[in-house]
Amino acid sequence: MRDRWQQQFADAPDCLIGPKRPRTVLHVLDIEIGGDEFVTMAGPCSVETERQLLVTAERVRQAGAQILRGGAFKPRSSPYSFQGLGIEGLRMLAHAREATGLAIVTEVVSEADVPLVAEYADILQIGSRNMENYALLEAAAQSRRPILLKRGMVATVGDLLRSAQCILSHGNPKVMLCERGIRGFETATRNTLDAGAIVLLKQVSCLPVIVDPSHAAGYRDLVSGYARVGVAAGADGMIVEVHPEPEQAWSDGGQSLTLEQFDALMTDLEPWMALAGRRSYVRAALVEAGR
Repeated sequence: MRDRWQQQFADAPDCLIGPKRPRTVLHVLDIEIGGDEFVTMAGPCSVETERQLLVTAERVRQAGAQILRGGAFKPRSSPYSFQGLGIEGLRMLAHAREATGLAIVTEVVSEADVPLVAEYADILQIGSRNMENYALLEAAAQSRRPILLKRGMVATVGDLLRSAQCILSHGNPKVMLCERGIRGFETATRNTLDAGAIVLLKQVSCLPVIVDPSHAAGYRDLVSGYARVGVAAGADGMIVEVHPEPEQAWSDGGQSLTLEQFDALMTDLEPWMALAGRRSYVRAALVEAGR
């Protein structure tokens, strides 16, 4: 069966697992992504204020997250929506890293901004709208930073792998694939989480796979269930939105977990991680926090 996948995805050869191409394990600070541990990236959709970011960063760290997410540049569907704080947001993220020790993942939306964002971020995120922005992919590759590549809203698995191949072929092997839900005919949720894509990617690709339950669900009450699906499907980690006051969030408040909900999610995921054969960072973090 694997030969079939090798043929189907032959135009993304460096993404495929094989005898001479074992699974990729990425190192970000002291974190391994793609190894035995399930890695959690958590934080607000948008960086808003110093207090909002630091409160969130400290709380998600205590609950077991290793990487802080937060948008400084926000490509939005509506031109009237908040578009991010830009350089000020990047500086806040850098301050949060200094204060908590968390690595930083944030989105870059233009090839011209890559050097600036790479100066502050440990991981560059390529959002779903830019998955096939090849000029941006090439520029991001040349930064030599690890890349979190989100699947496009109407992209096939083959499309995602070809975009990853673009980054790899420009000399950067540090790529993670992210399943964040695709656009389907269902309107009850924001997107449709393609758990089958996670299973397939873990079968055929050497690259780590991250699940984004927040953007797939669109509603915070569904995020925990979607996260469990991601763990069960074999994802190497998740990226999830968390906010101290979601109802006051400047973007995506409806899908952002409260701090208490994030605590509960991390505890609830432990048995699922164990069933999936994943080492849990959560228990050690809770012990450290005295909880």
